[in-house]
Amino acid sequence: MRPALPLAIALGTLLSVATPAVAQDAQSTPEKPAGERGQPADADGGAPAAADHPANAPGARGGDALLRAQVLLERARFSPGEIDGRGGTNTGRAIAAFQRSRDLEPTGELDEATWKALDGDTAPVLVHYTITGADVAGPFNELPDGMMEQAELESLGFEDVAEALGERFHASPALLARLNPGKDLGAAGTTIVVPGVETAAPLHGVERVVVDKSDSVLQLVAADGRVVAQFPASTGSEHDPLPIGEWTIKGVAPDPTFHYNPELFWDADPSHAKATIAPGPNNPVGVAWIDLSKEHYGIHGTPEPGNVGKTDSHGCIRVANWHVRLLADVVKPGMPAVLQE
Repeated sequence: MRPALPLAIALGTLLSVATPAVAQDAQSTPEKPAGERGQPADADGGAPAAADHPANAPGARGGDALLRAQVLLERARFSPGEIDGRGGTNTGRAIAAFQRSRDLEPTGELDEATWKALDGDTAPVLVHYTITGADVAGPFNELPDGMMEQAELESLGFEDVAEALGERFHASPALLARLNPGKDLGAAGTTIVVPGVETAAPLHGVERVVVDKSDSVLQLVAADGRVVAQFPASTGSEHDPLPIGEWTIKGVAPDPTFHYNPELFWDADPSHAKATIAPGPNNPVGVAWIDLSKEHYGIHGTPEPGNVGKTDSHGCIRVANWHVRLLADVVKPGMPAVLQE
């Protein structure tokens, strides 16, 4: 997604979310029926067909191995963040967390024992997907750079089909382009190669949320203390530090509006006024806001998934849109949320 926001927002999460107003003004967008969300290349509606790609082989090497690992980690709920086939700190943290969950030495390296555990998931990591008319229908619009200009829009949807498909398959648009050279992602009926992330098992038994500042991660923890999921997170900055302590989940606002108040930002444009930003995946707080008992603070999505865990935030906890949707399904009012160094 494009870096279309001013400094006060591009650095991360937004302290200016007025949480009661978010909950009141949230607008829920009905999920499309399954038939409108695309279908496997095989027309009988069965499992998506495996792509003919080296990453689908357990013995993949080099960049193909890294891509394979990222998809398998995402499906295991120890996410590397936006799947890009490039790796980095988020991938290393995901590997280490997966290793700890399997009682392996948490080296962050893809050793033989780690591959053996990952390859217990035998579904193909890259599959075929046929682009539908609903995928390309839009509307798609280029986003203006300024908050005041964005406030004039009726929604903050995707800018193009590649961005929308990237979010659906947890992948960078650049990866989709590499996997599908010469393919027109804006043409209905085109069959493309995508990460096979839709076979991930649902999460159950989550008892608390833990946000770890030192590792830039959000973890979901079961009653017995097991970490059952981990996602990259942006967790504050020098000017707006993460509010360390034990808080609770107050509620969830799906597809929220964002109430921009420049008075709450140390780096706000002095010419800005208060404004209301419409819902959408490119809304500054993404597709969901999870309200914390600490006033003005919450967990939310982002229009920039590739920056999660790599850039600062304005004190809140910022995760990819697909992860905040998952969180919204598993957290409950009153659930503990521990924010730690």
